Amino acid sequence: MSHRAHLIAVARGDAEPDTIIEGAKVFSAFTREWLDGDVGIADGRIAGIGAYEGGERIDGRGKYLVPGFIDAHVHLESAKLTPAQFARAVVPRGTTAVVCDPHEIANVAGVEGVRWLLDATEGLPLDVFVMAPSCVPASDFESPRGPLGPEDMREILKHPRALGVAEMMNFPGVIGGDPDVLARMVAPHVDGHAPGVMGRALDAYVAAGIVTDHEAFTAAEALEKRRRGMWVLIREASNARNLIALLELVREHGPDYCAFCTDDREPDYLHREGHIDEMCRRAVAHGIAAEDVLVMATLHGARAHRLLDRGAIAPGYVADLVLLDDLTTFSVARTFKDGRAPVYPESVPAALLDTMRAVPVAFGIAGTPERVRVIDIHPGQLITGAGEASPRIEAGHVVADPDRDLAKIAVIERHHGTGRVGLGLVRGFALQAGAFASTVAHDAHNLVVVGVDDADMAVCAERAQALGGGLVVARDGAVVGELALPIAGLLSDAPLEEVAEGLEHLQDLLAEQGVTIGAPFMTLSFLALSVIPSLKITDRGLVDVDAFQLVPLALGEREAFVARFGALYEHSPWVAERAWRPEGFDGIDDLDAALREAMYSASRAEQLELIRAHPDLGEKVTSLTEHSRDEQATLALSPADYDRFATSNAAYRAKFGIPFVVCVREHDKDSVLANADARLGNPVEQEIETALGEIAKIARLRLEDAL
Repeated sequence: MSHRAHLIAVARGDAEPDTIIEGAKVFSAFTREWLDGDVGIADGRIAGIGAYEGGERIDGRGKYLVPGFIDAHVHLESAKLTPAQFARAVVPRGTTAVVCDPHEIANVAGVEGVRWLLDATEGLPLDVFVMAPSCVPASDFESPRGPLGPEDMREILKHPRALGVAEMMNFPGVIGGDPDVLARMVAPHVDGHAPGVMGRALDAYVAAGIVTDHEAFTAAEALEKRRRGMWVLIREASNARNLIALLELVREHGPDYCAFCTDDREPDYLHREGHIDEMCRRAVAHGIAAEDVLVMATLHGARAHRLLDRGAIAPGYVADLVLLDDLTTFSVARTFKDGRAPVYPESVPAALLDTMRAVPVAFGIAGTPERVRVIDIHPGQLITGAGEASPRIEAGHVVADPDRDLAKIAVIERHHGTGRVGLGLVRGFALQAGAFASTVAHDAHNLVVVGVDDADMAVCAERAQALGGGLVVARDGAVVGELALPIAGLLSDAPLEEVAEGLEHLQDLLAEQGVTIGAPFMTLSFLALSVIPSLKITDRGLVDVDAFQLVPLALGEREAFVARFGALYEHSPWVAERAWRPEGFDGIDDLDAALREAMYSASRAEQLELIRAHPDLGEKVTSLTEHSRDEQATLALSPADYDRFATSNAAYRAKFGIPFVVCVREHDKDSVLANADARLGNPVEQEIETALGEIAKIARLRLEDAL
């Protein structure tokens, strides 16, 4: 008898199941209700819910039986664990399937690296589905081992666990219809990556065939994407925590077309907080019904990727099941994979243990520029600022200046031994002594080093090479801590607990050396990703992501002007670029007038994009620019106020299709709401002009602050 015939016989009641889980409350992901009955399992699949005889009986009384959790978008490599060790970490927490974009290993080891990951995940008690990496390299400014083209992607897609095309990070190329970018969309299912993309640009992105997005960081953005039929993958990563902000969407509009994902979680976070189970705990703690939380953690992750035989407890579905002790802590009593207890096979090919080709480089920055570009870190965000500073000069060289939180940063090409290095300055680590390095550096994963002492930077680089890849901390000319990542320079074959403890030790060492931000190695790893705004660095040099071009460290007069005033108009440095004039300005009023003229003389499409770059009033602090955060903080909103603002924002957007913009420093929270209600009566064109006027007021006050 075939497996299918046997399953049907068990479902009819003509054969005994292999396993029966009895007495638990059974969650129906389709109706979001709890059912009474025993669950019969045969040949790794669910036969039904009812009364069964025979087979192994498992006592579920007093517990809750739910489908296995699904992580809808993850880069396994960020956990710095082999696939088997990753499975050991997450399966006991209830995760039974993940959808992985393996572009980290692909950048280091090409198609062979992806094949290894697929082979290494065969037979694990964790279903690892992959998407064919679409952006290797992430941009032409990065230097991986080699590019992956459409034919490489098609080769990956032949595997039965390959589901489609991984996140299209080059969203400007998609929106602009770039033929080379569109040629990479080699499957019907394509994942998205479109931070802040809204309006007509979003229409174009979705029209291209993109079906998911995990980059939304405000409820308003997520709602706009959901309204266009996109699956919103709610992300809670080590360095991009969007869960709480996006729960506003679920609270107001329900869980439809929402699923959970972790994207990038470091081992210490994974060990300390958990995986999808942690997202469930936090969502319930923030007032979301457990049933809504569970459907996002299970069925919706499957549906988002067209996995039609998992994510629910129903006849014919894969028997990936979790027994929970309760619906508040989501403590896992037991996980079942294909109806059985988990086992963890593992192997690593020798080629992945030999990927370091970095050569010694010099870290000196010759020259005496008056002003330089600085990468400004925004804690808890992947976006960086394009800052500026007057550098410290010694012996004709730009040097680090820890008293002003200016550290040196270097990205060294490590795949081909070219000796190419990009050098710059970074602000935000608060490093006071020594240096630290990582061979995890998205997406090309070259060797990135930050330090306030060139000799310590060299020590870090040399030790990372000797380890075959990893994380290193140095001080006073010596290595003081390290974590080897010998598999492709990305992964350790040690257990989660050991890797997490090693990372925590390195973070403690960095704290002793002055570093104040959380997850410093994760933060460091994203400073080399040249597709997330605004200023990044690769082995080829500094990258202005907004202009999508390489830029020098030294600033000219116009560049210095834009670096200083580009942020006055929200996410729109083009206003300052057009306002600049070589003869300068006759005081603040003249400068303000030039900025306004640049805005008002722009095309209507540009003006609308400027308006849409502004946040909805009352958005959570983590989603705001520094200017907007400080301005909205003056309103001192309570939780009830956030609800009032969300209702007002929704009504305004429904009519005008833009966020409500008002100069909050001229109002209190009650007058802001009154202003919004009054402006709802405006015709659309009048309201656009009103919004531009408010933007001009906001920019004027920011200008006064800057001067």
